[in-house]
Amino acid sequence: MARKFFGTDGIRGRTNAGVMTAATAMKVGQAAGTYFQRGDHRHRVVIGKDTRLSGYMMESAMVAGFTSVGMDVVLLGPMPTPAVAMLTRSMRADLGVMISASHNPFEDNGIKLFGPDGFKLSDDAELAIEAMLGQDLALADATQVGRARRIEDARGRYIHAVKASLPDNVRLDGLRIVIDCANGAAYHVTPSALWELGAEVIAMGVEPNGKNINAGVGSTHLDAIKAKVREVRADIGIALDGDADRLIVVDEKSQTVDGDQIMALIGTQLAARGELRGGGVVATVMSNLGLERCLNGHGLTLERTSVGDRYVLERMREGGFNVGGEQSGHMILTDHATTGDGTVAALQVLAALVESGKPASELLHQFDPVPQLLKNVRFAGGKPLDDKTVKQAIADAEARLLGKGRLVIRPSGTEPVIRVMAEGDDAGEVSAVVDQICDAVRKAA
Repeated sequence: MARKFFGTDGIRGRTNAGVMTAATAMKVGQAAGTYFQRGDHRHRVVIGKDTRLSGYMMESAMVAGFTSVGMDVVLLGPMPTPAVAMLTRSMRADLGVMISASHNPFEDNGIKLFGPDGFKLSDDAELAIEAMLGQDLALADATQVGRARRIEDARGRYIHAVKASLPDNVRLDGLRIVIDCANGAAYHVTPSALWELGAEVIAMGVEPNGKNINAGVGSTHLDAIKAKVREVRADIGIALDGDADRLIVVDEKSQTVDGDQIMALIGTQLAARGELRGGGVVATVMSNLGLERCLNGHGLTLERTSVGDRYVLERMREGGFNVGGEQSGHMILTDHATTGDGTVAALQVLAALVESGKPASELLHQFDPVPQLLKNVRFAGGKPLDDKTVKQAIADAEARLLGKGRLVIRPSGTEPVIRVMAEGDDAGEVSAVVDQICDAVRKAA
């Protein structure tokens, strides 16, 4: 079945255009509420959101949808995506909803769904809900319409949970930390957690106005936090995205530390303590070859999945892994969370910094990345990857990189774009093969 609504990470799009409307949100509430009504108990859904202007509209529409099919609603207000997952499970809810478009600009919004176990829904569950969106669903009897209530201590519950991911004897005293919350969902909870653990906190991106989420700040716009780290001579900078499920670190020299380096640090440290499960780390096809070589050097493996943290998590659960993530900064540590959690991952990095006594630039440089190049080719229509010339260009590039690099070609799941990525020890050769394939795709398109 072709997907019209759900993509690789829930439903996402420009507000009041296409699928991302209040009408769709209400229908999703009705469909998901109906799908998760199993048993005779009073059913409950937990709803969180980030700080986008359209969050009010989408939240109200989803409340209408869920209550109309007889499900009670608990409203959390602005909270990180991992907080919604955690509270869904701890409150024994049947379903969790996060209203967010993650690192996208404020004009976009999205809907992510979590099952009662706090994990994102499977493909099968999303397909079943999507099929129900085109149906006339039975509404609850007037006597069974759901109620909605807002809880005021959601922030405190989440702060307590993330602090519990560290041993009681670990404190962050003496660390000067810049935290950039992207004017998003973590603008209150993450600075508070760091302060409670003893750090000197310099917070930025903590003044959301509905329109400034991810605007020049956060994990996808690092110039601001790099400048602040230099200005205040911080020991480290922590940059989250709009819904705080991803993390990028900036060291004391204002150098970027991506998800691959963070996975290498956490994975090898857990392995040294005998706490790493699965014999390695799970990442996507986009993670750098240098990460794979680094892990191999410690006797560990790197298992690769399709792009998307949901696929990383699926493989982690199948293979019993407890560390996984993406180069872009999604860090999944299943000992502490059921989805990517930028704050939990940041605390693991900060604890390692305290315990090692090393500067961040030394501790977080776990390996030298292999030259990697990614280019996007937009096309008007058709299937350029089926073109014979494109296939031949890909085959030639694979032969050229055999044994000394990798090639990843994939269509975007959200727009008419072909992503061409290559990496290898020779930067010139990497550039040449990417350009060769991009030229072939352009001609085919």
